Amino acid sequence: MKVDLSKYKHIIWDWNGTILNDLDMCVKIINELLDQYEMSTITAEQYKDVFTIPVENYYKAIGFDFDKKSFAVIGKEWMDEYERRKYDSSEIHPDAKAIISRIHQNGQSQSILSAYMQHTLEELVGHYNLSSYFDYLVGAGDIYAYGKVEQGKMLMDKLNLKKGESILIGDTIHDFEVAKEIGADCLLTAEGHQSYERLASTGCKVIHSLKELV
Repeated sequence: MKVDLSKYKHIIWDWNGTILNDLDMCVKIINELLDQYEMSTITAEQYKDVFTIPVENYYKAIGFDFDKKSFAVIGKEWMDEYERRKYDSSEIHPDAKAIISRIHQNGQSQSILSAYMQHTLEELVGHYNLSSYFDYLVGAGDIYAYGKVEQGKMLMDKLNLKKGESILIGDTIHDFEVAKEIGADCLLTAEGHQSYERLASTGCKVIHSLKELV
């Protein structure tokens, strides 16, 4: 499936999983935590079948009992390790920069809307030399990835666009839910943190990879 983005004035990108390929690192870190707590580890395929936002629900789905140890503690343990490895164990998807650059050259504006912490989002986008392509980088105020609907609404207020003039490109069902809430069209990619089948169950258009964007 080839997808033409040229009709949109503004493209809103998710970051983790959509532009940044951090799937393998995320699976490795969660399995180390599961090992630490003497729980069963998961494969990448199993991860993509259970991962969700808010991530607290995903932790419950893979067996964590927050009566024994709180989500605040476990979530921080995971994020501390992610932050330690973020420059060494992840890369942007191979076609991401070329596509973002081409959209920029076409005169279309772009933003990132992420559940990742604001300051670390800015650091990583800068690390990959992408900052100049985006009008806004919108992240979260904490490490716990509860969602990004409110941040999305604030972004749309700044953009002041009509219905049908923006599209959100993401890799989770939550991205689809956010797009509906903020009045943007949506496109989902199965290269990230959820499986093609789960994404397709929303009825949203789904691509296998960013290569399908023209």
